[in-house]
Amino acid sequence: MSSDSLDKGYDPSGIEEKWYKYWVDNGFFKANEESDQKPYAIVIPPPNITGVLHMGHALNNTVQDIMCRHRRLCGDNVLWMPGTDHAGIATQNIVEKNLAKKGVTRDQLKREEFIDEVWKWKEHSGGAIINQLKRLGASCDWDRERFTMDEGLSDAVRKVFVRLYKEELIYQGLYIINWCPRCKTALSDLEVDHEEQDSFLYHIRYPFESGEGGLVVATTRPETMFGDTAVALNPNDQRYQDLTETHVCLPLTDRKIPIIRDDYVDTEFGTGALKVTPAHDPNDFHLGNRHNLESIKVIDDDGIMTDGAGRFNGQERFECRKQALEALEAEGFLVKKEPLKNSVGHCYRCKTVVEPSLSKQWFVKVGPLAKEAADAVREGKTRIIPENWSKTYFEWMDNIQDWCISRQIWWGHRIPVWTCKDCGKIMVEEVDPTACDSCGSKELVQETDVLDTWFSSALWPFSTMGWPEQTQLLKTFYPTNALVTGFDILFFWVARMMMMGIHFMDEVPFKDVYIHALVRDEHGKKMSKSKGNVIDPLKVIDQYGADAFRFTLAAFAAQGRDVKMSEDRVEGYRNFVNKLWNAARFTLMHLEKGPGEMDVSLLSLPEKWILSRSKATADAVHQSIETFKFNEAASAAYQFTWHEFCDWYVEAAKPALYGKEGEKRCRVVRAVISEVLENTLVMLHPFMPFVTEEIWEKLPTTSGSVMSARFPGIEDNELLVRDEAVEGDMEHVFGVISGIRNIRSTMNIPPSMQLGVSMQTMDARERRIIEENHAMIENLARLDSLEVTEPGEAPPSSATAVVNGTSIYVSLMGVIDFDKEAARLDKEIAKVTKELVAVSKRLNNESFLEKAPEDVVEKVKGIQQGLEEKNDKLRENLDRINKIAG
Repeated sequence: MSSDSLDKGYDPSGIEEKWYKYWVDNGFFKANEESDQKPYAIVIPPPNITGVLHMGHALNNTVQDIMCRHRRLCGDNVLWMPGTDHAGIATQNIVEKNLAKKGVTRDQLKREEFIDEVWKWKEHSGGAIINQLKRLGASCDWDRERFTMDEGLSDAVRKVFVRLYKEELIYQGLYIINWCPRCKTALSDLEVDHEEQDSFLYHIRYPFESGEGGLVVATTRPETMFGDTAVALNPNDQRYQDLTETHVCLPLTDRKIPIIRDDYVDTEFGTGALKVTPAHDPNDFHLGNRHNLESIKVIDDDGIMTDGAGRFNGQERFECRKQALEALEAEGFLVKKEPLKNSVGHCYRCKTVVEPSLSKQWFVKVGPLAKEAADAVREGKTRIIPENWSKTYFEWMDNIQDWCISRQIWWGHRIPVWTCKDCGKIMVEEVDPTACDSCGSKELVQETDVLDTWFSSALWPFSTMGWPEQTQLLKTFYPTNALVTGFDILFFWVARMMMMGIHFMDEVPFKDVYIHALVRDEHGKKMSKSKGNVIDPLKVIDQYGADAFRFTLAAFAAQGRDVKMSEDRVEGYRNFVNKLWNAARFTLMHLEKGPGEMDVSLLSLPEKWILSRSKATADAVHQSIETFKFNEAASAAYQFTWHEFCDWYVEAAKPALYGKEGEKRCRVVRAVISEVLENTLVMLHPFMPFVTEEIWEKLPTTSGSVMSARFPGIEDNELLVRDEAVEGDMEHVFGVISGIRNIRSTMNIPPSMQLGVSMQTMDARERRIIEENHAMIENLARLDSLEVTEPGEAPPSSATAVVNGTSIYVSLMGVIDFDKEAARLDKEIAKVTKELVAVSKRLNNESFLEKAPEDVVEKVKGIQQGLEEKNDKLRENLDRINKIAG
């Protein structure tokens, strides 16, 4: 073995692909349902088959991979179940656009023909994100990959629908839903993107039936007024206590509508008079039901006004708004309009403004299901981490609305409901019926709607494992251990999985739910294409490698705090990867002289310390991963690897490794540095799988894959024992060396210059530590002499530092020219002062503060702070020089 087996620099290109293929080909990601090992299971949040890897996916899957790789190293039987979601609306839109390029519309095809086109697209183009997840290093059990439209999962969906229907938890009814006139389908709340827009609040006078006076209502959507069936007032509103009128005339129509009273009306909004449009507003819908109001639909599914809009029949909804406002103004009904910032819902796919619309849909009555799911969290059967998300979960579950599960598209699980054309009998069956079970007619028509994509996703933790069959996989791995997801789908996916899992499996689907934060740009702003601040994970991986990218994500994944991502940070952790690589090259260079030989009696303080720190760090990393504190795990591994192992220990070990302490000590130190490097690679593997595997394979002391190793401390190892006394001794040595180095730095003494140092202490322990380790101190601090005495007078012309009870004196006589150094410091102070004046002038300029972007102002303030600190430091050094010079 020679150091040439590792190139001078780590180049991830080629290495990542090589090791990923090796892991897959050799079954390292495979779970074994027959194993008696402790099971550990995670189901992947199934990405849409239309999706591409973005920062949210990268963080989510990096966290899961860290957890799974860590549990494998702990000896667990790990199942990370992968798969993709059929993404009904998104996928149908893509296929429709592809057909449009050929001059074909969906309606020109039969339903079966269109579905065939979707499957063809899925076969050739769908699921590209899976390969992108592999680029990230995701160690899923790919042989078990599932798809929400798989035959098995489709069977599970049908079984669940039928059972819920027969339990009277699924029903069909009229309800206000989000409707996209472009996609012509209902949308879940999650599928609606709300954007703040400049709008107007229009004040419109509704005359009293008597002809004298009237009520003024305020609305942002005057085109819906043709569907008004009442005007509501709050019964406690003092402005209307004496009102005796019972009806108003609806402007631009010949209809009269009642005045009703309801506590729902907000007295602070507008005039306190609320137009009630039950067919086009979800709150008005409930208000209308309470007061038995008629629901009049005046905007159809294409966004066109119906005959209920009178003379505006046939107009596009926004054209109608314009024409109606002109008519209201011309006829004296428009009182005024006020500018308003209004949140407007848009279809998440085609960006069309969504229309709240009364529609006949299929619903799940979720109240009974939600109570059990909420109780499971309250009782601790499932934990939500961070815990503050539990409150949000309870608020939603305790006030939940019935779930609209039907979608007016073709791609998806078609609702298993048939209606007999002859007698009207409705049949809901797991197997397609061939004849009416009431009249025997074979004239059956199946419901054309498909189920909401979230319906099949809600079954994911158990349907992917073979349910409704009682498979061995299900028995071994359900319930799963943890779910990692974003807060944005806590309600729409996590809550529904909880409801379905408890109802159909009699057990929660997962024990822990970890809610990770958002990945924002370096300034904390949400990434968006319009802002131009989107970072492409694949490009980052291409430039810096997957290991550096993954470690960056983990290092900033603090609970409850968004991740601020920048390429500079990834570049910084690429340096960390290189630091590990160089330490491995150094170790290999010495291992080529022969294997180490452990002799505990020959261990010196540095060896005892690094072994103790290796154990302490492994425990900290293990505990932090187990408690979802990934940033703390990454920080502990980073600090140990870079500072304790690569910096302190490697430097302390060099004299022995180069034979200056004898052959026996050389062999012992080779054994220790090899042991510590191996432990470090295993600790870092969950974060940086590729570089750790590449180094592991080159070590003469290892065999097989690093994935087959055991996490340090999981199994008994007499070398890995925490010794806090040893750590305390070594910390004192470090303190002494750092004190000398700080003097060298502040006094501008070249690193190569040998120094004379004397130390004074009354503490017997500190004196012993210094005397026993004087050779290491001299070596690392670059000293030509070191003297330890009891406290007395300070040596002349010395710079001083104090570490615990030890005073350190560095003799500067003949080392520096005091006059020359003072002159240099004066010149540097003048330069910094000039720069500080210029920066302060900018920050005192009101025009700059008002016009410059916030991040630019903050950057300038940071420069000012840095200059002030530098100026203070330079003046301190000058004072110190002047005092020493006398």
